[in-house]
Amino acid sequence: MQGKHLYEYAVIRFVPRVEREEFINVGIILFSKRAKFIKARYLVDEKKIAIFSSELDLDSLHASLRVFDHICSGSKEGGAIAALDIPERFRWLTAVRSSSLQTSRPHPGFSSDLEATFEQLFTELVL
Repeated sequence: MQGKHLYEYAVIRFVPRVEREEFINVGIILFSKRAKFIKARYLVDEKKIAIFSSELDLDSLHASLRVFDHICSGSKEGGAIAALDIPERFRWLTAVRSSSLQTSRPHPGFSSDLEATFEQLFTELVL
């Protein structure tokens, strides 16, 4: 990828109790239309999550997070949404929801190396 690419990213958040509006950053999704790039990664820190909720079904959380992988990769497991073009997939994944898995508002930036930018954002915002 040559030159600077406009990208957008959103933080994937786990909200154990929606009514309390407390959240834990568990992942990142980054997309660039021009570069035809979309990628998500998540990491569930079970110790952190246990502080917020002792009644959590971790298998269900992991299954919900895997949907990001399926949609980003365009795989059949992602259903009709995964068949959309990359910008539409990103918009669907970052749409406002009142569930226990949410994303931040998208944030823009420029990068000459989207993979490196993705790694940096994941390290700074999730780890």
